[in-house]
Amino acid sequence: MTDRTVRIIHPFHPLCGQSIDVVSRGKHWGEDRVIYRASDGRLPSIAAAFTDMDPPAAFDRIAAGRAAFRTVDLLGLCDLIDQFLKRAGSGDE
Repeated sequence: MTDRTVRIIHPFHPLCGQSIDVVSRGKHWGEDRVIYRASDGRLPSIAAAFTDMDPPAAFDRIAAGRAAFRTVDLLGLCDLIDQFLKRAGSGDE
């Protein structure tokens, strides 16, 4: 037990705003995750990024809630859409 409590801050997580008791933190399924003790005694995990465990990233500090997406992520999405449209328009099935 780490004796550390953190708050879930991801706005779409059902436990947003609640504090959790951290048991451990580590890489699980290739992702930085926090294992915590639930009220029923189970040990679920949550992405560390969904908590206030780490200080906010530079983007989050500067955006201050005014931007939902980073430019690099939107550009990546545009690339994926372009690839999809090219495949859909090629007639190859």
